[in-house]
Amino acid sequence: MPHPPRLSEVDLSLRLKDKQEYESRLEKIQLELLETQQRFFKEKRRLIIAFEGWDAAGKGGSIRRMTEKLDPRSLRVHPIAAPTSEEQGKHYLYRFWTRLPAPGEWAIFDRTWYGRVLVERIEKYCSKDAWKRAYDEIARFEQMLVDDGAVLVKIFLHISPEEQLKRFREREENPYKRFKITPEDWRNREKWGEYKVAIDEMFERTHTRHAPWLVVPAEHRWSARLAVCEAVVRATAKR
Repeated sequence: MPHPPRLSEVDLSLRLKDKQEYESRLEKIQLELLETQQRFFKEKRRLIIAFEGWDAAGKGGSIRRMTEKLDPRSLRVHPIAAPTSEEQGKHYLYRFWTRLPAPGEWAIFDRTWYGRVLVERIEKYCSKDAWKRAYDEIARFEQMLVDDGAVLVKIFLHISPEEQLKRFREREENPYKRFKITPEDWRNREKWGEYKVAIDEMFERTHTRHAPWLVVPAEHRWSARLAVCEAVVRATAKR
């Protein structure tokens, strides 16, 4: 069993200051992603990319840069919000089963089934028995995906509470980003300590050889976006 990551061990000082270097590396890795997508399409392979992270950690920005040069016909991005009334009456994994990629396609989840052991746990949307049981359910779910031939990449974007506060304020001041900030984001921020405990336990229970977690330092947007793209290329290089 690989050693699970811990938030306290993540170096948030990593940063890329040269914009020209960033743009050059981004263009190169985007082309590699396109080549990988074309290879997966020809081989009828499936890729699932699962994004988790703090509010305002940059999931949307990373997904945009990763998909910018890709063929949208074999790509689906699934922004996951609260379940619908229909979904609430079914097993929590149901809405993820129905969004899995077809052969040759990629599916990117902006938030995932891990909501069961994060927000649903902290906000008490499910019972303690339910979220504790979810660790094993999720492990079996991911094992089935990998055994069935899918490539699964799990990414968590980590920032400091200070950086999150800075980004929250930027969103409130920018009329084009104001829609991204809600009272719920501020409420979640007040429970940072509880979420940190839940995240580390999530890593401890679900970091496996077939589906490891990659924690990306996202304090600096450029370095985080490159790290995300490079991680996907590495994960698919020999698959």
